[in-house]
Amino acid sequence: MTDPLDPLDLEALEAAARDQLDRGVYDYIAGGADGELSVAGNLAAWSRLRLRPRVLRDVARVSTATTLLGSEVATPLMVAPMAYHRMAHPDGEAASAAGAAAAGALYVCSTQATMSVEEVAAAAPEAARWFQVYVVRDRGWTAELVARAAAAGYRALVLTVDVPLLGNRLRDLRNDFRLPTGLKPANAPPAGAARQRELASDVLAQAGQFDPSLTPDTIGWLAERSGLPVVVKGVLRGDDALACLDAGAAAVAVSNHGGRQLDTVVATADALAEVAAAVGDRAEVYVDGGIRRGTDVVKALALGARAVLVGRPVLWGLTAAGAAGVERVLSGLAGELQLAMALCGATGLGQLTPDLLAGPDAARS
Repeated sequence: MTDPLDPLDLEALEAAARDQLDRGVYDYIAGGADGELSVAGNLAAWSRLRLRPRVLRDVARVSTATTLLGSEVATPLMVAPMAYHRMAHPDGEAASAAGAAAAGALYVCSTQATMSVEEVAAAAPEAARWFQVYVVRDRGWTAELVARAAAAGYRALVLTVDVPLLGNRLRDLRNDFRLPTGLKPANAPPAGAARQRELASDVLAQAGQFDPSLTPDTIGWLAERSGLPVVVKGVLRGDDALACLDAGAAAVAVSNHGGRQLDTVVATADALAEVAAAVGDRAEVYVDGGIRRGTDVVKALALGARAVLVGRPVLWGLTAAGAAGVERVLSGLAGELQLAMALCGATGLGQLTPDLLAGPDAARS
């Protein structure tokens, strides 16, 4: 029988996690908006791309090392910001951060974590980590939270901009999804006792605190309050990417929130080339959404990304084996990337260029 922790078989890993998790928890992680066409579209878009490998290159030594906003990392993989890791494993975000560090990947901690920013930082104090921000209506609380993140050693903020309102997630509505008893967002804004009890379990109520009136000015406001570079996550258009950079963003992440916000939205693999072309050399570009293979990472970097963010597979690994499961998923993807690079005739990430892709996607880049 295939080991469900084998990172080369993420379908088996997800199946094992499905068997371990409560139905509502599994659906919360796996599900998307409306008919979940965007979830499927992200996966399909990477699969459609075809590689044009180079041959007769000396690939005896292949390096996946890079820098992300100046931080040295062993691999261009990041753990995407995801909520409520303790639903998957009791060790929660601390295990995810430790597993990412062991694999040489950068960890992005969610505002909606079930552990405080300080607790997550303590799990891997020397590793590179960023903090994802949902700006809430109480701007004073947001300013305090990002200052705490800076003090705890997070090296950048990741501002999520595609959730002015929560998407129509039918699985959660059908399941009347609530956080399991005893779990709550550890970094939640202050509220009265009755409101705190509601927010502790009601995901919709939590999202109702997000500020829907964000503008590009928010980027500079966050940078000023934290002293950290700001990455804007949720960009799918070249013009929006330029607006973010003009407002002070240090980088942008091409993302459709894993298909969880707006259904039938463009797949991230299809949006990446336009954003990368618009940004040019002004800033780093990252991408998430449906990354499941090392070949997907090769394609993303060939299209102009500097790194990719990995979401659901990390939580399947966390469910299976805590920090060790996270490490095996990320190390497996890193190993696949290294092999795919060698088979494409590339010894470094800088050699993953648009000419490695066949057809119109290469021309668009």
